[in-house]
Amino acid sequence: MSRGIIGRGEAEAMASWLLDQATQSKEVRGADTLYFFSESHSLSLLDGEPEENASGVSGGVSLRLIGKDGRQGVAYGNNFSKQSLENLLEWSLANMRASEPEENITLFGGPIDTDDSAMELFDDAVAGSITQEMRLKTCLEMTDTARSRDPRVVSVRAAAWDDGSGESFYASSAGLCGWKRSTSVSCGATVVMQDGDSLEMGAYGKGACHLEDIKYQEYALLAVDKTARLLGGKPLGTGKYTLILPPEISACLVDGIGDLFCASLIHKGHSLMKGKLGTQIAGNAVTLTDDARIRRGAGSGAFDGEGVPTGKTVLIDSGVAANYLYNLQYAAKDGVLSTGNASRGLGSLPDVGTSNLVLSPGDSSRDALYRGAGDGFLVLELMGLHTLNPVSGDFSLGAKGVRMRDGVLGEPVAGVTISGNLTELLQKIAAVGGDLEFFGATGAPSIVVEDVVVAGN
Repeated sequence: MSRGIIGRGEAEAMASWLLDQATQSKEVRGADTLYFFSESHSLSLLDGEPEENASGVSGGVSLRLIGKDGRQGVAYGNNFSKQSLENLLEWSLANMRASEPEENITLFGGPIDTDDSAMELFDDAVAGSITQEMRLKTCLEMTDTARSRDPRVVSVRAAAWDDGSGESFYASSAGLCGWKRSTSVSCGATVVMQDGDSLEMGAYGKGACHLEDIKYQEYALLAVDKTARLLGGKPLGTGKYTLILPPEISACLVDGIGDLFCASLIHKGHSLMKGKLGTQIAGNAVTLTDDARIRRGAGSGAFDGEGVPTGKTVLIDSGVAANYLYNLQYAAKDGVLSTGNASRGLGSLPDVGTSNLVLSPGDSSRDALYRGAGDGFLVLELMGLHTLNPVSGDFSLGAKGVRMRDGVLGEPVAGVTISGNLTELLQKIAAVGGDLEFFGATGAPSIVVEDVVVAGN
């Protein structure tokens, strides 16, 4: 074995050797191993001048051991020499012995599904055709596009580009093995705008698996347009308002909601969705799914972190809590099958995570939602979503946006707080638009939420 990055044949041989050595121990009931390799490039300009320029490769391997009494131990490293792999075995054994026994720790018996061709997760154009000149040209074009969009742009704080590719190999002592590979590319612009004494900074960007799905000039324009709408914002009067959350904002909300359906959080008492299956938790317009089989989805894959085939799980069905997400351990606890949602890093044990979260779109156009909202509040920024209490559902979020007047965009709004409870907020979702957009692994359309308390002046 070499010390540096290795080829597929060497990675497979390394995994086989690790598993063979690990299972010779009388203490070990089973084992699995994960190898990964990635290459990444990033470039960022500040007002047209290079601010960040980085490229790199990385690789690593981890080994998880399962003891006969349910103890688990994991260790990882990025050196593939024989001595390093022997050390990896010893560290995994030591960590297993130091852990506490757990029930329902097992390996998947198969079969594994490795066919992800229909998902189109790998783009040769990203992996081999993007040059440094292309990255620089794109960032310069975003800078020029943003500057020419509005004379009030005083700085293009960032025109940023990232691209990369990676592959991973999973193998277990149960006889399963499989490769994954994917590419990613993202870009966006951050601008500073000034109008008199008013100064505002805003950004917009997106990512994708395929180069052809990146619309970099459009992102620069949207960054300027969004920021322009916020210039000179003043607080609303305190009261209850109908909120319109565009896709970028509703996607952030969907992220937080999806995590609450992970069975590990349910069992630990860290989710307000505990005991809610079969009950109406949201408006009838709300259907939320976790789908790891979406074409070109950032969270797509044929199998999860335990080798279990992935699929689609409905979490909320027309407002009713329908299912939780599971890995092998928590599925066994509840007497169900794994949903293929095991997530893991090199140095962590398998947990439960989401793949691609999708809030199903409705039929209404964005203009129709605006008209229906009347004198509402279009929210363009929400600050502090990470502070949402996952157990109580309470939240208090800073917000900026635009006041609606008879369904038409009005004056800019800033310095307000949206507070309430997530359970109540979900019940108040009255309409879902047809303008589904993806931001990373989350897809969401615009949504309308009625009677939400907004604290202003």
